[in-house]
Amino acid sequence: MSEGPTTSPPRHDPGRLLPTLGIFSATMLVAGGVIGSGIFRKPGIMAAQVGSPRLLLAVWLVAGVVSLLGALSNAELASMMPGTGGQYIFLRRAYGPFVAFLYGWGLLAVVQTGSIAALAYVFAEYAGRVFPLPSDPTALAGFSFHWPLVGDITPFREVGVKCLAGAAIIALTLINCIGVRLGGVVQNVFSLAKMGAMLALALFVLFTPGVAQIANLTQASATIHPVGLAWWAAVAAALQGAFWAYDGWHKITYIGGELKSPQRDLPRSLILGILLVAALYMILSGIYSLALPVDQMAASKLVAADVAQRCVPGGDRWIALAVMLSTLGAANAVILTSARVYFSMSRDGLLPTLLGRAHPRFHTPFASLIAQGFWSLALLWSGTFDTLTDTLIFVSWFFYIANAGAVFVLRRREPDAPRPFRVPLYPWAPAVFVAFGLVYLILTFSNDLAAYRKAVAEGRPAILNAAFGFAMVLSGAPIYLWYRARSKWRADAGSASDSV
Repeated sequence: MSEGPTTSPPRHDPGRLLPTLGIFSATMLVAGGVIGSGIFRKPGIMAAQVGSPRLLLAVWLVAGVVSLLGALSNAELASMMPGTGGQYIFLRRAYGPFVAFLYGWGLLAVVQTGSIAALAYVFAEYAGRVFPLPSDPTALAGFSFHWPLVGDITPFREVGVKCLAGAAIIALTLINCIGVRLGGVVQNVFSLAKMGAMLALALFVLFTPGVAQIANLTQASATIHPVGLAWWAAVAAALQGAFWAYDGWHKITYIGGELKSPQRDLPRSLILGILLVAALYMILSGIYSLALPVDQMAASKLVAADVAQRCVPGGDRWIALAVMLSTLGAANAVILTSARVYFSMSRDGLLPTLLGRAHPRFHTPFASLIAQGFWSLALLWSGTFDTLTDTLIFVSWFFYIANAGAVFVLRRREPDAPRPFRVPLYPWAPAVFVAFGLVYLILTFSNDLAAYRKAVAEGRPAILNAAFGFAMVLSGAPIYLWYRARSKWRADAGSASDSV
């Protein structure tokens, strides 16, 4: 297959995207796009799975190292192809436009739009702990209808939360329509605020008498002792939570065309950002383990709030504010970066032409931003975003592995192509990431299959997440074929006109 037209518009294009972001903003986009609610919410679930504080810390460390290996692989590709679109461009060059389209289609249909809806929802949910939100309308609260394979749609349940979440999506979308520089400033503020809150919690634990207990780091659970295959399953499940908290480091590659020095700053921001996040996660995970015995952590729905409450009265409300800042910043990062993928796909002739237009004054992909915002709002009000994004965890990691594999493909196919940054310890760094990803996919699929069989045996509704996720991504195949056929027809018509 042909690679397709370039996504970089000519320099004289009045509607092009402008390179305005520097290394600091790029690093904050990486860190701010990764740190959402995961580090505040997931440790309790993970502790209940592994039952050991030391194993819990090891899981966070392994997830951080693997994420760094993935970031290093992405950094080489980003230095080769620093244009707008990121992983979509990498996959297109390595595997052809069909694979790249399916990746972009998955982002637009569910992965990134669902993430925006989920992050905005968590922001509004925690806002409800700080100030009261409108209650559900009695007459409509019970209204629902069934969507096969997805579940019951309840648009009027939790109306107050959804209204605030929807307002956040609209506001952040408009900010990013006005300019990437403004969106970057907003991102910097949110990123610094959330990281400051994380470090403040760590300091409170360390300097509040009686809170930090070294013995908690070595005391295993009294009831949770997975062994044999159950141990591996528990580690895989905990890794899934950790990887969910680390997810998002690759999104900076989507806006390569808007960095001042993309070939230099894309690799640097990827590496600096993921190292910063990994350090913060290890610090906070250790702080949680110092403050709470593992069994108390396993019983906690929001570990950070329980730890803060031990340090200062009303600490749970302070953590609610921290989660609000964190999720709002992460939502802004997703909104800012992801629209650039659809912009690039449109300029390749694979999505409606309107999505490939940049605003003549603000130089932003305003049409892609607005379309992304509308679909995120639809997923938010349907209440299906959590179900849909859960089904695509498997697919997301499939594309991560394919992206690391692209390093091998392009090293072999294009050995002389300029590579301002090369993966250290090649081929071992990308190979370890690919191997770990494959093992992780096998363990995740095994857990998914076991849960599916259990649900079927108990007569409950069941979805095989991996299969459903791939079906959702492959649903974009007819759209790809239609756009490719239309492009060929237009090219043939143009050739016939020229010959006349």
